[in-house]
Amino acid sequence: MTEHDIHEHAGNGSYKWAALFVVVIGTFMVMLDSSIVNIAIPKMMSVFGSSLDQTKWILTAYTLAMGSIVPITGFLTETFGIKKLFMFALAFFTLGSFLCGLAWNNSSMVAFRVVQAIGGGMIMPVGMSYVMQMFEIHERGKALGFWGIASMAAPAIGPTLGGYIIQYMDWRFIFYVNVPIGIIGVIFAGLLLKETKVKPYQGDFDFIGLFSVIAGVASILYVLGEWADIDWASAEYPLLLVFGCFCLLIFVVNELTCPKPLLELRVFKIYDFTMSQFITGITTLALMGGIYVLPLFLQNLRGYTAMETGLILFPSAIASGLMMPISGALFDKLGAKIVTIPGLLIVVAATYEMSQFSMDTPRATITLVAAIRGMGMGFCMMPVNTAGMNAVPRRLFGEATALATTVRSIMQAIAITFMTSMISSRLDYNYARLTEQITSFNQTSNHVIKVLQGVFLKDGLSSADAHGTALATLGKMLYAQAYLDAMSYAIITTALAVFGAIALVLMMSRKKINEPKESKDDRKEKEAAYESHAGARPVME
Repeated sequence: MTEHDIHEHAGNGSYKWAALFVVVIGTFMVMLDSSIVNIAIPKMMSVFGSSLDQTKWILTAYTLAMGSIVPITGFLTETFGIKKLFMFALAFFTLGSFLCGLAWNNSSMVAFRVVQAIGGGMIMPVGMSYVMQMFEIHERGKALGFWGIASMAAPAIGPTLGGYIIQYMDWRFIFYVNVPIGIIGVIFAGLLLKETKVKPYQGDFDFIGLFSVIAGVASILYVLGEWADIDWASAEYPLLLVFGCFCLLIFVVNELTCPKPLLELRVFKIYDFTMSQFITGITTLALMGGIYVLPLFLQNLRGYTAMETGLILFPSAIASGLMMPISGALFDKLGAKIVTIPGLLIVVAATYEMSQFSMDTPRATITLVAAIRGMGMGFCMMPVNTAGMNAVPRRLFGEATALATTVRSIMQAIAITFMTSMISSRLDYNYARLTEQITSFNQTSNHVIKVLQGVFLKDGLSSADAHGTALATLGKMLYAQAYLDAMSYAIITTALAVFGAIALVLMMSRKKINEPKESKDDRKEKEAAYESHAGARPVME
């Protein structure tokens, strides 16, 4: 089945929606895993005895591995065909999920998450490229809206399902739950997807681009992850930072000069596509405030169980899922700006309210604010992505999708690292500032220690033991307050970043992209002309 055949099937309603269904299954599985793992981070910290800095690599290694595998999906699709590759990706993700369930410590979990990411990293770009080719431009908003339901239904189900599993079952089932879904996805892909035309490998794979981007991103991300604790007197981190930047410079030069680059960076010459990537990067950072930081706050500070945390987060994911198709339909009629900017303003307002959460904030308030924020995210995510892809010529969908998914994966890894580093550094700073006030001259702290000491004396402790326990209890209270202030600081930073996204949306093109309908003969002639230049990637005009 050639690309021309795919276009022919685009008019076949039953086939294109069946293909969308298969893509939805894969998307659902990847997104379900992401939301379940986020809710399980506090549990894995406890089971493996690891710190937040160590546990973050369970998420960061996954997103980094996804970002590394995405660039080669175009080459793999051409070499093996989209059906075989999609089935392989689903199967490999399923295998990785099974192995994650067997992990015995934090390091093994990180390693198995990389295996899982190899499959997950291919599912999204391959499926998205297929759908973008199947649907005409006037239907893409609706199609991606329905795809968005799956991408948001999984996060809606994930926290509640994950919370139930962690509280009432073995926590390892948060990974095993992917196994039956993956098997069903492989079966449906085998039955419903059509195979694409393959090209024999001619020894022209861009190995320089692959190794340089992996080495560059991994080095810089590692330095960012350790930023709060870096001793700059040591040569290790400065050398790694310089090495990473040098590798990325080699990558850019190589991609712009290589006949068949790993990533077609010239796609960035398309203005709206480039703007959409900047906006998506900022909204990804904002998204981390809800799906990464909030579960830590609810479980580690407020003491909610995983199940209770899942129920608190459930309405926010439902709100996002409901807004996805609505925003897609409005985008088809009104364009990206009118839909996206109100959504971003809602995110800013709700994120500010989230930064004001305290140990006494009612549970209903937390649920309501998170739901409003989820509604805003549902409005602003899809229109910008669709507008960026609509600006890309059909023949470059594969390159653009791979590039966009790579950027998104790298931004997710950077966002998680950024949020973790910010929380860790502010936690140390806040705790130091608070403990400085515990002196014999501070009447407030002396009063609290006496009250606590009196409580422990009533419990039968000796005077010395009661005093020591009172000091330890006060230290825990100060640590909890420092932790809360650090989380609030990180969240409010994401709210400020969203204002930058609003400015970028306003800078997007006002023109409405419309692809003229082509006859079969015109399309064959254009594809024949394009195939005659298959030896080199198209240069953007």
